[in-house]
Amino acid sequence: MEPKPLSSRARRLVRPYRSEDRDTLRAICADTGFLGKPIDPAFEDRELFADYLTSYYTDVEPESTFVCELDGVVKGYLMGARFPKRKAQYERRTLPILVARGLWRYFTRPYNAASRRYVRWIITQARKENPFTPPDIAHFHFNIRPEARSVGATVGLVDTFLQYLLDHGEKQVYAQVVTYESRRSDRLFERYGFKVIDQREVTKYRDIYPGKIHLFTILKDLTLNAKLYGADLRDKPEE
Repeated sequence: MEPKPLSSRARRLVRPYRSEDRDTLRAICADTGFLGKPIDPAFEDRELFADYLTSYYTDVEPESTFVCELDGVVKGYLMGARFPKRKAQYERRTLPILVARGLWRYFTRPYNAASRRYVRWIITQARKENPFTPPDIAHFHFNIRPEARSVGATVGLVDTFLQYLLDHGEKQVYAQVVTYESRRSDRLFERYGFKVIDQREVTKYRDIYPGKIHLFTILKDLTLNAKLYGADLRDKPEE
């Protein structure tokens, strides 16, 4: 797939992931992991955090990952998966290793108090607070550095991925999106062609963030529309 220019004025470019992007994407993951900000106040182990959230996409299914450049520098990514069973098999192999690493560091490093609370949340609450995810359907998540965030950048990444899915015969896709304060709502998701199918309150940041945080699972029917709506907002700052 050829790189896709988003806007000559903004000097943005969406292109497929390359192996040399791996370290940059891991850094972006950690630098945006806490409500769009660095994960460090919540969890200090950036390596483990990035391993859990990015390794499958970069190491097993890299063809489904896309990056957003600003002035030639990678500033964001969209990581997707067309093969949920393959991802589930990967997680069955790797999650016990990641958990063992986390527990070893929990007791021997030791982690600071915030990180220890984060690990306890993963062990005791994470599964309960994860909303329903459809089986056997493609999915994606994305993160963009603050200086490059705009609706245009988001639309460029997501539209590129949705077209990629359509080209490969996929009919549906879901994502899980964190919401807090009044940033996102059911109505906004619907405007962009997604249907909310489940949501749960997430408590992992309760000690360091005063408001309520929810995790939404949203689903899009690609046979109805394989693009995001709201194209009129393409070059306006993200809400």
